[in-house]
Amino acid sequence: MSDTAYAIAVRKPGGSDMFHKVAIELPEPGPGQVRIRHTAVGVNFIDVYYRSGSYPWPVEADLVTGSEGAGIVEAVGAGVTGFAPGQRVAYTSPNGAYATHRLLDAALLVPLPEDIPDEIAAAVMLKGLTAHYLLHHSFPVQAGQSVLFHAAAGGVGLIAGQWLAAKGVRAIGTAGGPEKCALARQNGYDAVIDYRAQDFVAEVRALTGGKGLAAVYDSVGADTIMGSLDLLETFGTLVSFGQSSGAPDQLRVADLARGSLRLTRPTLFHHVARRDWLLQASEELFGKIRSGRIAIRIDRSLPLTEAGEAHDGLEGRRTTGSTVLIP
Repeated sequence: MSDTAYAIAVRKPGGSDMFHKVAIELPEPGPGQVRIRHTAVGVNFIDVYYRSGSYPWPVEADLVTGSEGAGIVEAVGAGVTGFAPGQRVAYTSPNGAYATHRLLDAALLVPLPEDIPDEIAAAVMLKGLTAHYLLHHSFPVQAGQSVLFHAAAGGVGLIAGQWLAAKGVRAIGTAGGPEKCALARQNGYDAVIDYRAQDFVAEVRALTGGKGLAAVYDSVGADTIMGSLDLLETFGTLVSFGQSSGAPDQLRVADLARGSLRLTRPTLFHHVARRDWLLQASEELFGKIRSGRIAIRIDRSLPLTEAGEAHDGLEGRRTTGSTVLIP
């Protein structure tokens, strides 16, 4: 098999052993499309959800997962303006990134500034833009408010902690183990609770004197959702944006009545579909990185062919920050 163009695909829903290498063709881009050659690909829990079958498969077999990446434009289709061969670009779009090359609608791409390295861009498009919409749209947090952010030492959590600190928000985080808790504290969190050794609900109440929180950002799901709800102040907002421990199906609409609470389940790709938002949010994100207000931590950099190992580390909660794959 030629190594010049390949993808790491999943045979059928299951474990990381379902990954295998497949040769791919290099189709010419159609109208409005761009073909890019990946230089770096990000790894995220949404990739695990698709690989395992937790999210419905969009194809019958050989699903290529991966939802963020950076690369170089190789060819553009009819009607494409603003992009040209040789240009560096980045994007976030569901599935298709675990490959050396791919076709994308030009509307999903953003130009990559010269001072933003490819690996940083690949690590930050999904996670950084997720942090952006969480803090500016799902619940537009304001200086002086107190919030809880679960998985504070993860890729999204580390970015969010720094952004919250820059906004003057008191952010409390949860993480698993002393090392992850220490890392989260170094990235903007006022306090971090070790959920493995402590009851996060009791700890948050102690930290806040029993006062409820303005918002809880919860990507963990089943293990945390009811505790998250219990910590909200009257009219507080629960932002459920993931389910790393399983779907939070025990939550019922009637549960919100205890404090006239608000619940939102946002999805990044609805935001990215708005071209004006994508360009503005990316510019703001790159600006924060450029200024040093947000530092991007890449914990692991692996060959694309080791996608299975990347997933094992993510699912085993052995990672902090971001993981990138290099074709």
